[in-house]
Amino acid sequence: MELKRVVVTGLGALTPIGNTVEEYWTGLISGKSGAAQIQQFDASKFKTNFACEVKNFNVTDHIDRKEARKLDQFSQYAMVSATEAMADSGLDTAECNKDRIGVIWGSGIGGLKTFQDEAQNFFSGDGTPRFNPFFIPKMIADIAAGHISIKYGLRGPNYVTVSACASSTNAIIDAFNLIRLGKADAIVTGGSEAAVNEMGMGGFNALKALSTRNDSPETASRPFDKDRDGFVLGEGSGALILEDYDHAMKRGAKIYAELVGGGMSGDAYHMTAPHPEGIGARNVMLSALEDANMDATEIDYVNVHGTSTPLGDIAETKAIKSVFGEHAYNLNISSTKSMTGHLLGAAGAIEAIACILAVKNDIVPPTINHVTDDPEIDNKLNFTFNEAQKRTVNAALSNTFGFGGHNTSAIFKKFKG
Repeated sequence: MELKRVVVTGLGALTPIGNTVEEYWTGLISGKSGAAQIQQFDASKFKTNFACEVKNFNVTDHIDRKEARKLDQFSQYAMVSATEAMADSGLDTAECNKDRIGVIWGSGIGGLKTFQDEAQNFFSGDGTPRFNPFFIPKMIADIAAGHISIKYGLRGPNYVTVSACASSTNAIIDAFNLIRLGKADAIVTGGSEAAVNEMGMGGFNALKALSTRNDSPETASRPFDKDRDGFVLGEGSGALILEDYDHAMKRGAKIYAELVGGGMSGDAYHMTAPHPEGIGARNVMLSALEDANMDATEIDYVNVHGTSTPLGDIAETKAIKSVFGEHAYNLNISSTKSMTGHLLGAAGAIEAIACILAVKNDIVPPTINHVTDDPEIDNKLNFTFNEAQKRTVNAALSNTFGFGGHNTSAIFKKFKG
């Protein structure tokens, strides 16, 4: 069968550097850091007391107070970004067959704050089991997709993918595949995460995964820099409307870009560390290129996973050189996590948006906070250090990797009718 073309017709973002897509993109190309001292709780006793939090956000500006109380923070974030994307696409008011519009979302952790609060309430009491009736519905990771579908009456495929930090790219790839196979006309996809709380920070600190640069939070996320010491935890949400090309054209939708390929692979190596030679990362990029029927030389920009961890950045660099060969030196490479921090299960969604807007606007966002070259990394590669760069971006590849060895890549191209 002939596969259908899949285009991007709507975007929504709620991030540590901007609460709308426009604000997010402005923050990216200006090199804005979203890192600061944690405001949501007293983190003074934690090894890391900073994060990339969503700022100036009042949920009741977007969701009725009574309804908001039924939603964990990660679902609140999901609803806000999905609402922006639906309005941007025009699907919220379009006459469409809603049996053929779905929601496929991603979240690595789900309602961690809800779980923390309920456990704390129970264990601080006398042992009598008094639990909020919304405890389970607020906590479970799939509930974000459910709420989005309920709001818009979307009765197509509906579920959540969970693959740690690869979750939302897995969701995007699943949505892509269902549309091009003719199983849906459009899908709301993306991901959300809200793990900036005591359990989230404490857990990642125990893993020694987080930067402890408490004296300079805004410079702590420094991918590919010699002095990087771990990632900076972020929170927020990103939403994309993926749509069958014919369906989009029939209703006169604007089109940002075309999604042309997706790859998935496993490291089969370690619970949290990447394969030191980047074998899984190499394989997933090759898989995405094969799926897109593209040559590596057709890629102009790679938005890397680039978490600012000592091992991860080296392994991903090796993988890029293995896949792209000499063309690697023609690429622009950047890690937007240097600005947003690491949004875990939502990382792939907001980084896909960065790729889409780079393709649309021919601007590559920077990797900020670079000071010192790492001798273990090939610094002849163009990591787009510290300042955005203008260039023609016909195709961009987005990498997202997760604990457990989950690897995903997605490729976006300029739309040509």
